[in-house]
Amino acid sequence: MSEKAKIYNEITRKYGDPWIWGIYITLLILSIVESYSASSREISQSGIYEPLIKQLVFLGMGACCIAVLHRINYNNKMVMFVLIPLLWIFTVAALGYVMVAGDFINGARRSFRILGQSVQPAELAKLSAVTMLAYVLARTQRKKDVSNWGIGISAAVAAIFGGLTFVSGATNAIIIMAISATMMVVGGTKVKKLVIILLVYGAVFGCYKLIGNANEKREANLAQTRIEQMAPADSASTAKRQVDRGKMREGRIENWLKHDSLLYKPITAYNQQEMFSMMAQAHGGIVGVGIGNSRECSRLPLAFSDYIFSIILEEMGLVGGIFVMVLYLWLLARAAMIARRCHRVLPALLIIGMASMITFQALCHMAINTGVFPVSGQPLPLVSKGGTSIIVTSIAFGVMFSVSRTIANSKYKKNKQAEEEELPAGLDAENPTEILPKNEWK
Repeated sequence: MSEKAKIYNEITRKYGDPWIWGIYITLLILSIVESYSASSREISQSGIYEPLIKQLVFLGMGACCIAVLHRINYNNKMVMFVLIPLLWIFTVAALGYVMVAGDFINGARRSFRILGQSVQPAELAKLSAVTMLAYVLARTQRKKDVSNWGIGISAAVAAIFGGLTFVSGATNAIIIMAISATMMVVGGTKVKKLVIILLVYGAVFGCYKLIGNANEKREANLAQTRIEQMAPADSASTAKRQVDRGKMREGRIENWLKHDSLLYKPITAYNQQEMFSMMAQAHGGIVGVGIGNSRECSRLPLAFSDYIFSIILEEMGLVGGIFVMVLYLWLLARAAMIARRCHRVLPALLIIGMASMITFQALCHMAINTGVFPVSGQPLPLVSKGGTSIIVTSIAFGVMFSVSRTIANSKYKKNKQAEEEELPAGLDAENPTEILPKNEWK
């Protein structure tokens, strides 16, 4: 083994995969620089340092989560049988609560407050979906395939989390479905079963649309009645927003299909995000205008969160945008490399699930900013401002470091039984996608 390989393996055994650490640190620096650069609106209202301090606080909290999680083995029984089930229960309860009593953000109920801090359950739903699917798929492995019972439960889990998040934002539901499909493939699910699941999802969604269209007129009439009966302003406004949410989503899709329509329309409150986002990208060109020199951040709504990639393109240009995209894609590729070296399926599912959660959300954010997808709210993981998103993304990184570190140690010990002996009973199924390493874990 070369000296370079020895150093690499030593770092991995102590801290986790160095490549993933490099990606995390790069995103951390990008987050500090770009989130502050895109906060001109906040700076004008709250002062120069407050936006930066808030971002540093959340990034620091995320770093603390990573510092703790990367030292804990992924197969710890306390985590598997206590913390993860508690996360599931809290997330489902939070999603149910926010649907009926959550705070409105950009026209939909998306969050609630705990101790004065805003919490967005949709971000927790992605993390919960990954951990639950990893548990179910590992538990129901049958000779390098997932049992029909396991497929049914996994599909139900994805449908439940997708359905609960669909109301607040369709992109969250799409991301959860993409994550679940990726994990099912890694878990060894046959193509035939995946096709059946997709057909069932399509049928359920079709029924949902039919019922929604049938009830749309009735809900509109009820909302109008509340307004006419001199209901309190907040109640009337809430009722109207609930009815208009579906129409707004359909309008965004219609505008997206008419992709050239923005060229001939004046800037309005309805399309200003798209207009200013495209202006920022055009202003950036190939190499950008330089960090801190953004022009559109002062008038682009949510430039520091849902549209931060547009500011990155303006300041760093096409070159910088491609670099950021490659960072997320390399994270997924690196996670896939580690997953293929796992002897057991549980760690493979955990690391690929966490990486796909981050990468798919990043790609969705980029697609929305560049007009590939219709307008929707989706933060850029670890870069956009937002407490819940940063914490959840940091937890995902912590899990990936834990898996890579634990697997590296088991390979180093040359003990084929080490990994499965530490796993809880019933979760020691073999990884159907494993590629046996040659001489070095790397």
